[in-house]
Amino acid sequence: MTARPVPTPSAPPVAGPYSPAVRGGELIFCAGQIGIDHGGAIVDGGIGPQTDQVLANIAAVLADCGASWADVVKTTIFLAGSMEHFATVNERYAGAIGEHRPARSTVAVAALPLGALVEIEIVIHRP
Repeated sequence: MTARPVPTPSAPPVAGPYSPAVRGGELIFCAGQIGIDHGGAIVDGGIGPQTDQVLANIAAVLADCGASWADVVKTTIFLAGSMEHFATVNERYAGAIGEHRPARSTVAVAALPLGALVEIEIVIHRP
């Protein structure tokens, strides 16, 4: 098996030496998405708008990979500072994924890139 990057032209540009998505066999590992727009700026308005932008960025990556939330097998949510925003993120996440329930971990971290409040990464199963 050879790992290879998956083009993601619909996602915001990356800010470092990594690929937004890499296929390894039937799995696609996606780098964490933060609430940045296509200009590379964090969206204003706090945790709600940032979470919405993260989910929109993930939707773009999924579409570029020929996948949907139904193909997501694992998510990891990173919350900056503490778990105080868990309920808001959880509500918006649930609205985005619908009835599908991938495995998930949620952790609080000291900080995220660009001062983001939330970051979400996904793993997709796509034969």
